[in-house]
Formats: sequence, C-alpha cells, structure tokens
Amino acid sequence: MDAAAELLLPRPATALDHLGRPSSRHNSGRWPAAVYIIGVEISERFAFGGISGNLITYLTGPLGQSTASAAAAINAWHGAALMLPLLGAAVADSWLGRYRTIIGASLLYVLGLGMLTLSSIIVPQQQAELGSHLDSSASWTPAIHVAFFYMSLYMVAFAQGGHKPCVQAFGADQFDENDPEEYASRSSFFNWWYFGTYGANTITVSILNYIQDNISWQFGFGIPCIVMSLSLVVFWLGTNTYRFYPPRSSGGIGKSNLEWIQCWCASLCSKSSDKSQFAPASSSKRGEERDEDNVAKKWFPDDAVAVLQLLPVGATCLVYAVVFAQWMTVFTKQANTLDRGIGSIQVPAAALQSLISVSIVVSIPIYDRILVPLARKYTMNPSGITMLQRIGVGLVISVVLMVVAALVEMRRLRIARDYGLVDKPEVTIPMSFWWLVPQFVLSGLADVFTMVGLQEFFYDQVPDGLRSLGLALYLSIFGIGSFISSFLVYAIDEVTSRSGDSWFSDNLNRGHLDYFYWLLALLNVFGLVAYLYFSQVYTHKKKGFSVP
Repeated sequence: MDAAAELLLPRPATALDHLGRPSSRHNSGRWPAAVYIIGVEISERFAFGGISGNLITYLTGPLGQSTASAAAAINAWHGAALMLPLLGAAVADSWLGRYRTIIGASLLYVLGLGMLTLSSIIVPQQQAELGSHLDSSASWTPAIHVAFFYMSLYMVAFAQGGHKPCVQAFGADQFDENDPEEYASRSSFFNWWYFGTYGANTITVSILNYIQDNISWQFGFGIPCIVMSLSLVVFWLGTNTYRFYPPRSSGGIGKSNLEWIQCWCASLCSKSSDKSQFAPASSSKRGEERDEDNVAKKWFPDDAVAVLQLLPVGATCLVYAVVFAQWMTVFTKQANTLDRGIGSIQVPAAALQSLISVSIVVSIPIYDRILVPLARKYTMNPSGITMLQRIGVGLVISVVLMVVAALVEMRRLRIARDYGLVDKPEVTIPMSFWWLVPQFVLSGLADVFTMVGLQEFFYDQVPDGLRSLGLALYLSIFGIGSFISSFLVYAIDEVTSRSGDSWFSDNLNRGHLDYFYWLLALLNVFGLVAYLYFSQVYTHKKKGFSVP
C-alpha cells in the first residue's frame, strides 16, 4: 500500500487494560479473553432461547391466547428485543463503554428473569385459592398477571438491548484488525461465536423446554435466571485478560448528536447561501467554505455516510429476517399437531428448534476448517469468501427453505383431510415430526451463512468507534423483520378471516400456513434480486493491509 493511501486510513485506536494502561499484545485479548466472552454469550442465549423458544406454548396454554394473537405478540416482543440494541449500543459507544454496559445489562437481565419466574408462581397459587369461586370482583387478577408478565418480558428485552451488541463487539475487540494474523482469527471468532452460542444450547434448551412442558413453568423460567447470574460472575473473572477501548465521545450521547446536527445544519445553510450568490466566489470565501466542510465532516458525514452505505444491504435482508421469525412461532405451532413420539417419549414441539442448533454445530466446523481453507487458496482472502458472498449464499438457502416448508405443510393438510381430522384439532395427525426436520435444518444452514456474514459485515464496515452500533444495526434488521412478520400475520388474519377460515386459524387443519410460506418464498426471491444489485455496487471500507 502506498503512502498516499495510508494517509486515508483511520488511525487505529489504542487498546487499554483494565487499569487504563496501554495493553500488551501478548498478554491480553485474543482467544484467552474471547473464551470468557463466548461463555457469557452461551449463558445469555440459553436464558433468552429458553424463554422465547417455547413462549407460544405458554401464551396459548396457561395464558389462553389465540394462535394469531400469540404469534403477533411474540413477533412484537422479539422485534423490540432486536431494536433496543440501537439504544444500548449508543449508550456503550458514547458514554459507558462496552464493559460497563454489559455489567449493567446483565443485572437488568437477572431482575427481568426473576420477575418472570415470580409471575408464573403467583397466579397458579391465586387460581388454586379461588378455585371455582371466581366472581367479577376477582376478574382483574388475570389482567394484572398478564400485565406483570409482559412487563417482565419487556424488561428482558431491554436487558438484551444492552447485552447483545456489546458482548459480541467486545469479543471481536480482542482481535486487532490491523494485524493480518489476528484479523483472520477475528473472522474465525464470528464462526465459533455462533457455534458456541447455538452448539452449547442444543441439548440444554431442549431439556429446559421439556421441564416447561412436563414439570412446571416456574422451574422453566427460574433456571435461566440462575444461569444468567452465574454468567455475570464468569464475565467478571475474565476482566484482567480483556482489551478495552474507551468510548468515542466523553460528552455523552446528547452532546455528540447535537454537535452532529448543528454542524450538518451549518453545512446546509452554507450551501444554500452559496446558491443565492450569482457572482463567482473569492478565494478567501472558498477557503472558508472548505473549513466549514471540514468541520461538518468531522462530526457528521464521515461516520454517517459509512453507516448509511450499509443500509441498502441490510434492507434487502429484511425478508430473510421475516423468515427467521417463523421458527419460534408457526413452525413450532405446526409441530404441535404432528406425531412427536419416539418410543415412549413425547418430544416437546419447541425442542425441534434444537435441530437448528444441530445444523449450525455441524455446519460451522465444516465451513471454518474445510471450506474456508479451500476457498482461500483460490481467492487469497483470509476469510475464504467475502462477507457479502457469504450473506448471498444464505439468502439462496432461505428461498429453498420456504419452498420446502410450504410443500411439507401441504402434505400435513392433505393427511388431515384424508383421515377426517379437519375439525378435530385436538387429535394428533398421523404424520411424523421428522417431516419438519428439513425446514429446521435449512434454517440453521441459512443462519451459518447469512447471520454470521451479517454480524461480521456490520462489525467490520462501520467506523471503529461505532462497533456496538454496527452490531445493533445488524440486530435491528431482525427486529424490523419481526415487526413486519407481526404485521403480515395480523393483516392476513384480518383479511382471510372475513371470507372464511383464517390462514392462521386456531385450528391449523383449517388454516393455510402453506399459502403464507409460498408468499414468503416469493418475497425472498425479490429480496435476493435486490441484494445482488446492492452488493455489487457496495464499496468496502479501507484496511491497513490488503484484502482481496
């Protein structure tokens, strides 16, 4: 790289140790520190997955909600949980720093999970005490319980908002991107991060779902609370090994944003006044304009443009995010109607979500240890293929996933009709749950490419001081996708129920999830075409060394 090009590169930030001194490359960061952080994320994913994965069973069971309203509520909550990282990232990057934000979010997490456990304990006791003597004066009790339950649930969402973007960014911070060897390790870190968070929970979440379905929801909510408490201790134990990067602004979020807005407005006013002048500008005036532009660029355009360039790529992945929202809701509800017996064991419907984790656990080592080295020989790229190529492969798999899901649902409905079970939703359909395995496995395989690719892309391509924000933007894609899914479910349910049975009828044998899946497959194709265009015109961020 020539000297002129090097001057255009941002100066690398200085890593500090836990005492605020410049950190030693050999005694801090890298995999020894990353292992602690991955361990914390495994615990957090266990807690969040243990709650969210079986939530539709709790809402349609103990809380007595309809399938459509429960799916919409879960999508709305999940969307909020994935949008709130934008707030958590802003706090971390501008004020508290990632380490302190993680500590605070973990404490809020424990509180929210504790309240969730309490909400599942109190009401069954109240119902047992009231028994058959319920009257109108006691009718407010379920309403209070539901309100307290959702307050607890959204407290967990707020906690994840601070925890999720900061933990992963903090883990990736342990690898210096200006060192070729550590840069390659950082790319591998994103793979093994995803492997750890899903692989370690393949069995544990299934066990937790079994406890929730067959023992009690109190234990099912209480165990994640205990695990999250232990993860906070684990994170604290690794403090001496971490590399820390100070927040990019010591003036707080409000001051930084205000300065951005003020300088941006000053730049616009300057341009507006220029257009009103018909005479040629003097050299001194041009010098003043350059100074104003430089001041404005210092606070707004450089960082803003770098972030805005990512948005078209993220927007084209929104349909993929809608698909991602389905396995927690309609995929699980679909599994509830099938024969889930293995010998004398009845497999919980939510446990099928573990197949996604199994797919990820199998695929990531193959990708990282076999496919990447093979691709590296031809592309000379440390990551094997580019991040955008990786995302694109996952989008193609997502199209195949929805086609497979639609075909399986068509078969399920046909069997229900053939056996006269259309109006008997309580009767198990004589179709094995193994028919759903391909769509869960394809979900995991698509995640290996698209999810991990998006994580690395949004971390790598934002300015160094906005790394938490970059990962928050990645998460917001799936938050917006959940809101879109919630809106689609609500709108389709409203429209289709007017002319007969809703696509999302409580009796799925009279519903048409297959139509919904075909719709998502078509939208996925449109999203893929748009992605191919924007990925071609995207300009990558410059590095301190050459990456093909």
